[in-house]
Amino acid sequence: MLIRDITRLTDCRHGHLILINEQGIADNGDGGVLQPVTRWPEGAMALGYWYQTPVAVLFVEDETPWPAARDWLSRLDADSFALVSTALQVVRWAHDHRFCGRCGTRMKRRQGEFAMECPECRHRSYPRISPCIITLVTHGRELLLARSPRFPAGRFSTLAGFIEPGESAEEAVKREVFEEVGVMVGRISYFRSQSWPMPHSFMMGYYAEASSRELLIDGVEIEAADWFLPEQLPGLPPSYSISRHLIDNFLHSIAWY
Repeated sequence: MLIRDITRLTDCRHGHLILINEQGIADNGDGGVLQPVTRWPEGAMALGYWYQTPVAVLFVEDETPWPAARDWLSRLDADSFALVSTALQVVRWAHDHRFCGRCGTRMKRRQGEFAMECPECRHRSYPRISPCIITLVTHGRELLLARSPRFPAGRFSTLAGFIEPGESAEEAVKREVFEEVGVMVGRISYFRSQSWPMPHSFMMGYYAEASSRELLIDGVEIEAADWFLPEQLPGLPPSYSISRHLIDNFLHSIAWY
């Protein structure tokens, strides 16, 4: 498992290394992402410890067609998923915060923590984490599933959206469901969370019981939505996504699986 403690890695220059470019993540030759190196190259960013061995990530400026990040995530176990998710988000953060948002000076990485600091005005920047809710709306045995225009053909999923300033997660659930499909919800219950590195979302999963059934699709974020019985489900999200976990757990709860 990944232990995200980098306080003792300020002078460490060895251990596992993950290589990332614009195309994807490098394979180590054995079907994994951890490269066997004796010394981290310049620019490597420590992530913590992977089973007691230091691990870092390096962004490489080339166009080698490495396997896409989504392909990796689809086949990794839970611990490796967390490792790759961390690596992807740290790389994106370092790229997006190269310059100070206050004065424009080039930022520098602070040793021993996930932070960038401006040497001119001392403004600090931390990895961006965008809180989102993702919700499976149910009514009895029926599941409310919807599809976005960007989904692969035939795929439906749960409803999701970003939490707005000053808004609680539960308020976001009610707002997003109503905005996207026009349904009012009553009882809301928390399921679990998942860090989603596309690019830096923190997904909080919820179940919501519908108090109305008529659908009014927004036509922008959602192009189709419907109520589905377990025996009539459409194409579903990939098994590693929290959306699929929400669906599968509900089906188990009604003894469908």
